[in-house]
Amino acid sequence: MSGHGPAQPMTSRRATPLKGIADIPGDKSISHRSLILGALAVGETKITGLLEGQDVLDTGRAMQAFGADVIQHGPGEWSVHGVGVGGFMEPQDVIDCGNAGTGVRLIMGAAATCDMTVTYTGDASLRSRPMGRITDPLALFGAQSYGRRGGRLPLTIVGAADPVPVQYTTPVPSAQVKSAVLLAGLGVRGETVVTEVEATRDHSERMLRGFGAEIETDVTKDGRVIHLQGQPELRPQVIAVPRDPSSAAFPVCAALIVEGSDILVPNIGLNPTRAGLFETLRDMGADLTYENAREEGGEPTADLRVRFSGDMKGIEVPPARAASMIDEYPVLSVVAANATGSTVFKGVKELRVKESDRIDAMARGLEACGVTIEEGEDFMIIHGLGAGGVPGGAVAKTHLDHRIAMSFMVAGMASKAGVGVDDAGPIMTSFPNFLPLMEALGGQFTRDNG
Repeated sequence: MSGHGPAQPMTSRRATPLKGIADIPGDKSISHRSLILGALAVGETKITGLLEGQDVLDTGRAMQAFGADVIQHGPGEWSVHGVGVGGFMEPQDVIDCGNAGTGVRLIMGAAATCDMTVTYTGDASLRSRPMGRITDPLALFGAQSYGRRGGRLPLTIVGAADPVPVQYTTPVPSAQVKSAVLLAGLGVRGETVVTEVEATRDHSERMLRGFGAEIETDVTKDGRVIHLQGQPELRPQVIAVPRDPSSAAFPVCAALIVEGSDILVPNIGLNPTRAGLFETLRDMGADLTYENAREEGGEPTADLRVRFSGDMKGIEVPPARAASMIDEYPVLSVVAANATGSTVFKGVKELRVKESDRIDAMARGLEACGVTIEEGEDFMIIHGLGAGGVPGGAVAKTHLDHRIAMSFMVAGMASKAGVGVDDAGPIMTSFPNFLPLMEALGGQFTRDNG
């Protein structure tokens, strides 16, 4: 069963050449932050291009529960009348974040330095994910957390009545942890300092600066050191959300492995902390070019032209690139299975604690499709079978993970016998138009609700 209803088994068949324009929805990371920072500002923030997947809608409902006025005006067009830093009201009910790992962690941070008690829950997948990496640094501010064994949801956080500023070094590369600490730091008088040994996506820093927070980043021998002055009055913004590079990964990778394909993917955000996948694909020999490069809302953007690349080679992906593409490793493993030679992922233990254990999920599913895999706690090696060489014919378990489901949908499009998934339902949480978009390009999916 999926967290949002009955399981929806589906099979992806070998596709004809993919052609056309792939209009990707808005960036999920920026969509979450737009709603949360809009709620923390004083006045009306206007948003266009908001991703209207279930994850982001759950974050919008949470902001309403904290007292912000969140209104939809049309497709992707929203406004948030914020209550200001420190202005959150104690919710009258449990905050249900559905499948939104990013949403729940950022919301916890934003609320942790408010003097109130909040209980958080989510779907079966989110309830299985450890929250200690968030609640531990929030405890340094003075917040107290009470959850299930292992720090899992449902979890109650008693916000700090008299929060203190924190100096914190993130133990693992995680934009969610960094962002939660920075959002908590907004509610504290004084300076909060976060040190990242390895840089992660910097949307929070860029957007906090845009909303008027006093925030500076220094690059030192110890890593990236972020200084945030607390208790600002955030200014409302007009935000045009760029399109999501993590969502773009799926049609991009599908076009690279389906023979004869040629697609355009417009208006994709190319923030350097998010573009590692595209750099890696080019290293493998992908025919992937940037057109009409420009800047929108402080974020570098371009149109991606993608053509079938039947001569891609396996490579060792630089571990330092992991943080910039951590969500894209599942679909990259599908490309690697269709390349010649071995592709090596190292420094990817973060994949073990995503919506599912993504190393295990992809390894078991690809093995069932006839691909040889090696794996360890912090690495994965895919022995490629060349273009169109994956036999397929298996049903992969998605473990309620949207990216696992979409990755195997892509795998089926270039396989000999198709690939099924046990539940395509979770795709709605992050990429609600994935299936019609891929079908319009030439994908062939069979829905089995029997």
